[in-house]
Amino acid sequence: MRLNFSIFIKLLVIQYLSVLCVSEDFDFFYFVQQWPGSYCDTKHSCCFPRTGKPVADFGIHGLWPQNKDGSYPQNCNPDNALDEDQISDLTSSLQKDWPSLSCPSSTGFRFWSHEWEKHGTCAESEEIDQHGYFEAALKLKEKANLLQALRNAGIQPDDEFYDLGSIKEAIRDATGFTPGIECNIDPSKNSQIYQVFMCVDISGSEFIKCPVVPKRRCASKVQFPKF
Repeated sequence: MRLNFSIFIKLLVIQYLSVLCVSEDFDFFYFVQQWPGSYCDTKHSCCFPRTGKPVADFGIHGLWPQNKDGSYPQNCNPDNALDEDQISDLTSSLQKDWPSLSCPSSTGFRFWSHEWEKHGTCAESEEIDQHGYFEAALKLKEKANLLQALRNAGIQPDDEFYDLGSIKEAIRDATGFTPGIECNIDPSKNSQIYQVFMCVDISGSEFIKCPVVPKRRCASKVQFPKF
């Protein structure tokens, strides 16, 4: 009986250490938000969620573990699929702040599952489980409040063109940190703001100066399309 208990304890320790190793196997997070107007402008398919058209606000794309050398871990635990019950109390917030615009129309769970399995499993630790991962992303979105930061600087989603430097400056003034900006091209060949990258510490709670700024092409002036 004592032998069986000893084996059980050893297995628990091994499991703990394996989770701990995963949590330390990256240097920081990219917290990525996307503008829905730019997504729908350029995608061959754009379908609103089953809950209806999302509000005109930046939506979460993901919380991605990254390394300072530009590499990143992914799909760290294929056996740990997202359990809907683990995030049931967050569902309404996720549908609002982390909507899926891909087709066919969905509840969003498939999108969240993809993000968890590709990125979240690589952040898993004693502090960050499935619930903790999604809760952290929701809190980061609230903390950044990108749309309000831009509006405070007179930058609106009104189909007008804005200086890229002014967009970065507005977000820096609001959050304390300069973001990375990704643009895409609409059917009229206009460069438009698409995604905003903020860097976050490995606890998933605090914005930090980006060790590596993602290299994304943008024109010096970019359009901020309506949605």
